[in-house]
Amino acid sequence: MAELRVHLLPALVEPSELAGRTVVVVDALRATTTICHALAAGAACVVPCLEIDEARAVAAKLGEVARLGGERLGRKIEGFHFGNSPTEYTPAAVAGRTIVFTTTNGTRAMRRAAQAGELLLGAFVNLSSIVAAVRDAERIDIVCAGTNGVVTAEDALFAGAVADRLRRPVVELNDQALLARDAWRSFEICGRPLAAALRECQGGRNLIGEGFDADIDTAAQIDACPVVPRLDLVAGRITLR
Repeated sequence: MAELRVHLLPALVEPSELAGRTVVVVDALRATTTICHALAAGAACVVPCLEIDEARAVAAKLGEVARLGGERLGRKIEGFHFGNSPTEYTPAAVAGRTIVFTTTNGTRAMRRAAQAGELLLGAFVNLSSIVAAVRDAERIDIVCAGTNGVVTAEDALFAGAVADRLRRPVVELNDQALLARDAWRSFEICGRPLAAALRECQGGRNLIGEGFDADIDTAAQIDACPVVPRLDLVAGRITLR
């Protein structure tokens, strides 16, 4: 029997529980959405880092090919080329480049899954591609990044959408997956635009407060970037699967 487990925060799963598993990390507003856009725009790879100083050191070693991207508390980091807005990562800006990337929540969620057998990155912009990529896995774990240790509805909705779309004869869901799936189904029944729902989430409200309202519309474009980012846990680089 196939199994889908959702973890609404990284802290709700021990790294050892993810060992050897197919893991999808989601930080829909905005890290995983931005990584999808960067790779779809032709970036050679994305190197996730936990700390700002670590990112600067990695970029310095890589030289001219590197570009620094990311945020702290939603804002672009001083001296970085890009913030965490998906639309900043255009072909003209990133094609052929290595993006050294650090964010408040998303890159930490990736580190939590460092023992995974395969680590993929999901967002609404690559929803169908992620579902197709994990469809045949015997066990799938979705790790939601949350915001500063608090569950966020946007990540839970993505997890629920994956659970709902895995149309296999028998898929066993943990309780967090059941809650996420039911939240997604309730959203679909109401018929509201996804962007409107994301604006009501804590992550959406944070972005509106920082002046990044347009990023919500970008993040809500389902299947806009049909890519499957995969983190090579040995090389420490995210490339297209």
